[in-house]
Amino acid sequence: MVQALERNRDRHFAHEAISWEQFKVIQSGFENVPNLRLTYCEGILEIMGIGKAHEMYTSLLSSLLSAYFEIHGIEFFPSGAYSQIIPNVTEFQADLSYCFGQDKDIPDLCIEVVITSGSPSKLRKYQLRGVPEVWFWEDGAIAIYCLENHQYVKVSQSQVLPNLDLTLLCRCLLLSSPLAALREFRKGISL
Repeated sequence: MVQALERNRDRHFAHEAISWEQFKVIQSGFENVPNLRLTYCEGILEIMGIGKAHEMYTSLLSSLLSAYFEIHGIEFFPSGAYSQIIPNVTEFQADLSYCFGQDKDIPDLCIEVVITSGSPSKLRKYQLRGVPEVWFWEDGAIAIYCLENHQYVKVSQSQVLPNLDLTLLCRCLLLSSPLAALREFRKGISL
């Protein structure tokens, strides 16, 4: 299976009814396999191949947001794709994670760049951790979910970054040149 996943980056595999102990054994078996991400949430194991397109969009999104934070003087603490863990319940890595104002144990914002489909647990893992806002960038658009009364509600505008022009951000992410994307975005947010 490892060789098949290595050949098929940006692929997705999910399996249910996996115990935490089984997950940890499987995880250790994949620890030296590059470009794979394993996620566990309440018995669901996901194995995702991470390909070039995924990494390109993640890196560009990080660059654009960093420019926004700099221009608007927003103190931010990026924590990237560190492992967020609740033992025996969930372990996962967002593509990008940010705390604002000060560094915290639970990020204010987590972002996933979706190249392949996800599972029903994609929001559940964040809900278990209590992440206030989650974005999914997929098919050229950003879907925003805010935690309200322990449930995620899809909203049209970010609550942690209410002045961010999401239309501009998405348009720049889709430009063919990262340099052009950064220049266009900086121009648009500086007005």
